[in-house]
Amino acid sequence: MGESFVHLHVHTEYSLLDGAARIRQLFARAAEERMPALAVTDHGAMFGALEFYEAGLAAGVKPIIGVEAYVAPGSRFERSPGESEEKYRHLTILARDERGYRNLLRLVTDAHLEGFYHRPRIDKQLLAERAEGLIGLSGCLASEVAQALLAGQTTKAEEVAATYRDIFGEGMFFIELQDHGLPEQRRILPELIALAERVGLPVVATNDLHYTERADAKPHDVLLCIQQQKVQTDPNRLKFDSDQFYLKSAAEMREVFREIPRACDATLEIAEMCDLRLVYGDAAPPDQRFHVPRFDPPDGKDLDTYLRELVERGAVERYGEITPEIRERIEHELAVITSMGFSGYFLIVWDLIRFARENGIRVGPGRGSAAGSVVSYALRITDLDPLRYGLIFERFLNPERVQMPDIDMDFDERRRDEVIRYVAQRYGQDHVAQIITFQTIKGKQGIRDAARVLGFPASVGDRLCKMYPPAVMGRDFPIEQALELSPELREAYEKEPEAREIIDTARALEGLRREDSVHAAGVVIGDAPLVNYLPLKLAKDSRDDSRRIVTQFDMHGVEKLGLLKMDFLGLRNLSVIEDTLALLRRKGIELDIDHVPLDDPATYDMLRRGDTTGVFQMESPGMRNLIKALEPDRFEDLMALVALYRPGLLSMGQHVEYAERKHGRKPVTYPHPALEDILRDTYGIIVYQEQVMQVAVRLAGYTMGEADTLRKVMGKKRRELLPPHREKFVQGAVARGEDPRKAEEIFELIVPFADYGFNASHACAYAYVAYQTAYLKAHHPVEYMAAILTSVKDDKDRKPFYLNACRLMGIEVLPPDVNESELDFAPVPTGEPKIRYGLSAVRNVGEGAVQQIIRARETGGAFTSFADFCRKVDPSVLTKKVLESLILAGAFDSLGYARRALLENHEKVSGPILAERKAEAAGQFSLFGAEAGPAAEIDESVLQGEEFDQRLLLKYEKEMLGQFVTDHPLLPIRERLAAQTDMEIPEVTTLDDGDLVTIGGIVGAVARRYTKRGEPYAQFRLEDLTGGVTVIAFPSVYEQVPHLIEPDAIVLVKGRVDRRGRAEEVQLRAVEIAEPDLGAAPEAPAAGVLVVELPAASCTQAVLAKLRALFEAHPGRAPVRVRFVSSQGVTPLEVGAYRVSPTEGLLSELRLLLGPSAARVEPAGNGSAVRIPEDAPVGRTATP
Repeated sequence: MGESFVHLHVHTEYSLLDGAARIRQLFARAAEERMPALAVTDHGAMFGALEFYEAGLAAGVKPIIGVEAYVAPGSRFERSPGESEEKYRHLTILARDERGYRNLLRLVTDAHLEGFYHRPRIDKQLLAERAEGLIGLSGCLASEVAQALLAGQTTKAEEVAATYRDIFGEGMFFIELQDHGLPEQRRILPELIALAERVGLPVVATNDLHYTERADAKPHDVLLCIQQQKVQTDPNRLKFDSDQFYLKSAAEMREVFREIPRACDATLEIAEMCDLRLVYGDAAPPDQRFHVPRFDPPDGKDLDTYLRELVERGAVERYGEITPEIRERIEHELAVITSMGFSGYFLIVWDLIRFARENGIRVGPGRGSAAGSVVSYALRITDLDPLRYGLIFERFLNPERVQMPDIDMDFDERRRDEVIRYVAQRYGQDHVAQIITFQTIKGKQGIRDAARVLGFPASVGDRLCKMYPPAVMGRDFPIEQALELSPELREAYEKEPEAREIIDTARALEGLRREDSVHAAGVVIGDAPLVNYLPLKLAKDSRDDSRRIVTQFDMHGVEKLGLLKMDFLGLRNLSVIEDTLALLRRKGIELDIDHVPLDDPATYDMLRRGDTTGVFQMESPGMRNLIKALEPDRFEDLMALVALYRPGLLSMGQHVEYAERKHGRKPVTYPHPALEDILRDTYGIIVYQEQVMQVAVRLAGYTMGEADTLRKVMGKKRRELLPPHREKFVQGAVARGEDPRKAEEIFELIVPFADYGFNASHACAYAYVAYQTAYLKAHHPVEYMAAILTSVKDDKDRKPFYLNACRLMGIEVLPPDVNESELDFAPVPTGEPKIRYGLSAVRNVGEGAVQQIIRARETGGAFTSFADFCRKVDPSVLTKKVLESLILAGAFDSLGYARRALLENHEKVSGPILAERKAEAAGQFSLFGAEAGPAAEIDESVLQGEEFDQRLLLKYEKEMLGQFVTDHPLLPIRERLAAQTDMEIPEVTTLDDGDLVTIGGIVGAVARRYTKRGEPYAQFRLEDLTGGVTVIAFPSVYEQVPHLIEPDAIVLVKGRVDRRGRAEEVQLRAVEIAEPDLGAAPEAPAAGVLVVELPAASCTQAVLAKLRALFEAHPGRAPVRVRFVSSQGVTPLEVGAYRVSPTEGLLSELRLLLGPSAARVEPAGNGSAVRIPEDAPVGRTATP
């Protein structure tokens, strides 16, 4: 066996921010080297094990599944202090067979759930219990054996090796030899060989592989720096002192270990010993492919019978009379469901939804393709009639493709965990977990990371990122595509060595796994303990910082194993709907929101105005513009809006085409007369994936199942897979009398829509929730906005946005009041358009104190004075901090007190009353009766006095409520400030990393810090009327304006967007900080020329009118140049004497109207143009 070699110590990218080896590249290299096998041994986890296994089979190289485990020095349950290196040692473990694989799953799971301390740790006791089917290798330099030898403890090293020999069994434990040219390795290599001989153990050679090619050592080093948040020149960082950690050829490995060839031979022996065959998916017998938990119907009924009973009963409740059409659909769906063995699945979902509804947990109307099922509708799993909206069952469940159904469920976000707890209680705690998800290194962030790590100034990375093409719908372009789309970036790459180095480094890292987190919705349920099928771990949920048990395989792995994956999404808007209905019930209004008319004029009037703040799916600036263009007047238009506002359809201009046809500015035409009824609701254009399926059925004779398969193939964007499907489509069409050229034409027409088109069932479900929220806002705006404010009460960014929205709607938001406030925001009882702050929003006032205040008010009547308040409310909750917080928040204003006087003197009243009440509670009654005590003689006149000045009043109010409420320092100057900024603060979140923007506002909390070099800098909160953002002023900026960075200062900040954390945690890195000119609205600085490219297809009267409206809405100093783009070339068009401020907001609106690359700012220059007259003809160039 003297030629080959097998790598048994391999770290893939799933050794997060430590391994840089991509799995497919590893196997391609191993296959090229004719290696018979390859192992994976990621650090302490098995994230990539299933992907690795499948990639190995596909490459014809045997995959060996293992892990580099962390072993605790004693018990895994001990948490001993000391240096982190002493808390665990490394050990390489490989699975020989399925038994070993199952034991490995349990070892890794227990390491995470029981032994986590700095790292997920096992111990020798656990290993001894789970050693069957496993092979152990002693490990790298960080192993227990190697560390003992390095410390000169030879006897200890022998004892450790002997212990592992006894644990793994005869011939199953090997002394691991490594040589990457490191002095420590070469020092102990002879000792390891000698130790093996003394203890009677075989040796095996490994390379501690962390990347695939030797050339990858440099980007791998950058990856390590990203992990540690350090630069390459930092002498104190962790680094690999060699470039030898790659997939070496067999010849290279045998050369390294030429003195001990048996160590290389042992790799082949181990590979022969390992014969893991996982049976799942198509490889499993049909009755073992899915591991759905058992559902037990009542009265001994079988699953199919019970499902039919529930469906028949539910169908009568839903439809009343069961028409032949309904009956046919029910029978068809039940036949498919029962034949595929999914009756139990539907009953499980029915039971979950039943539990939620019976416990008052609001459930969404349905999400995804499940809304296309009449069975789901009858079971009340969904609330949309698929027959009414033409939704297709086969888009949900295809009888020609055996795959687990996927029903996604939306719940009131506050009560989602109750549903998860019910599932765990119903099917077993160890049968249920949430699902992991992985974030990857994206192109733009990779460029910024690479520049920083390589030691370039931040300005270099910023400059390259500024050249990066803007993201579409939040999706960054890959670096390769960015170089094609951005001439600036491509030129920098080609001409500047530093740019090339940065971009090449980023490209080497792009797509690597960066970190793991909890999937927002995914929950998995098994028919047995989940650890029988996959490894588990603990992960922190970023939404509430709680620790959740999650799978180590992502959602794709979970589905492949046949486990029941469900999406339980917590939807804030469902909480808002439920709270609005509760507030209405207080007024005696019982509204059945699930049965309101879907043609309500007031609702559509509000939507057409673009008044969509707080409306589900409809409140982004881009969506508002689309709504104004479409002018929806029916529910189908709302469905189309949800579907059209997607990158693919926007880039194709389908939103413009839809609007033009809807309003009669373009004729409605159809690709084929036979398709008219399929495309009528969308004015002859394809919007939904289901329409693609219907076209294939109608024209080419496909079954619905075949059409769904065609849709999936088209959606893969792999042109090489299309020819057989094209041939089948054309042949089917010809057989039905169609011209072959016309059939080819229609096939090519539908290809992009299979990918870009939206799921009609999903669009219908989300349009329904959007309509419900719009209806509530249109008819009950005060209750609805109160519920909205409650839903964001802890969100320091969104709350001011909605407070400002209330101002614009004429709804006054009042500070808290002890006589009127509830727990949360609520309308005032007088019926006026006013909302009262909830007492729970007051800082330092917990929910327990609020409940006691409300209870005292309900039982003892309204509070008549501060003393009366102190006498009625449970004294245990009335601490000095609670009372002072309520005072400063204005909660006693209605009783006639000035906040300052009450704050300064309240203890003269509260002290005696509370002392007496506490004494009474303790049984220490006065001999003279209650009225004779000191509390009875209180003179409340001491509480009268002066008020704070307005500045202090608002300052304390903001401290207690998190916002200015009764007034705002920016209100008198909002227009002057707006004239000097690019956008309101919440719009900053729509910008890309590195974008430059100017915003203005009032400085909130300030934190002053020092760099490692002792230079001062500051981090502060900047807020306007609509939201807030964190700003970082580094030393170069801070030293120029330290006097401006003070609480309550009003400033302008010009800065770059920083998304280095998670996408939602946007910060601004200040480039310049200045005082605004508040004397008069200044003219915006010159910003070059705004260039707008107008495609011929979009040159309509409506689009031209919209262009003029946009230019008028963004006045400034930059001239506008419009270029008419047609097949004949580019013709400049003069749009008049418009001068605009080319803000990101204007650019994004223009790109939404005309396409993602339709607007940009160029340096000022000369150019001839022709004028667009007011009556310019539609679709062609106007003449001078």
